[in-house]
Order: sequence, then C-alpha cells, then structure tokens
Amino acid sequence: MQKLQMQKTIPFLWFNNEARAAAEFYVSVFKDAKIVDVVEFENPPEYVPPDASGHVEIITLELFGQQYQMMSAGPLFKLSEAFSIVVNCDTQAEIDDYWEKLSAVPDSEACGWLKDKFGVSWQIVPTAWYEMQKTASPAQNARVMRAIMEMKKIDIAELQNAYTTPD
Repeated sequence: MQKLQMQKTIPFLWFNNEARAAAEFYVSVFKDAKIVDVVEFENPPEYVPPDASGHVEIITLELFGQQYQMMSAGPLFKLSEAFSIVVNCDTQAEIDDYWEKLSAVPDSEACGWLKDKFGVSWQIVPTAWYEMQKTASPAQNARVMRAIMEMKKIDIAELQNAYTTPD
C-alpha cells in the first residue's frame, strides 16, 4: 500500500452523507482536481457519529495542489459561510465558467460569493482585483468596493471601469 503524502494543514469539511458525491462533483468542475484517498468505516468508532446509513467515509481531494478532506458522518455539524474556498481567476471566461458550474443557491450570491449544491461556499474572484487593491488610491478603492458590493458574479470590466474612472 502506497503511503499518502499529507500536507501539514488540510481544510476539513463535514457533510451529512454527501462527501463522496461532492468530491466527484469537484473533480468534474476543476480539471486538475483528483480524489487521492478514501477511507471507509462500516462500523465507525464511537466518537464518530455515523450518517443515516451507519456508514462513515473520509475523502481526501486535491484541488489546485491543495488537499481538502471531506467526511460523511451524519447531521451533527453544518457547513456555513464562515468557511469558503477562494478561486482566483485570471479571466472573465474563467469566472463565468466556475460560476455556472458551482452556483446552486441564487439567494446566497453576493460580491463574488456563491454556494454550491452541497452547501459549500465559494468566492470566485478575479486576480485583477488584488492588483487594483495594491495600487488603488482611496477614491479608486472606494469605487471598486462599491461596484463589487452591487454585483453577484464579479464582472472584471465593471471593476476596471470603476478603477479607471477619474477622481
């Protein structure tokens, strides 16, 4: 058996019973994603409450070189917007593609944030925004932030317009 190379720190997401389905979905969305390990417990230890089927599994997913672990272990804990995964995008086409594939809860969309069908929150943001923040005057930064606050999916051209509008 080959030893799994684990990162020192790994974000961990608790699902009721959808960890495998979520991991498989993310592999279909992100071309470089892969499931690197699956651990299943048909008779889980006492300290791990099983999902409704009495089954617990831990999936290790790699996404853009970052490992994530996802566990199906019943409804004890819920995902929330307090944890989100940021995807930095270089183009509007990349933003549009991820937005179309991931967004499943229109009411949760705001300022580049969305929620997928498994309840995981994502921030789909342009790398151009970070560059603007580093070089912006206070007035430019205020205009860009106002523009973002009015958007659901971020539009790079609108940000650029807010950034370059004369003071």
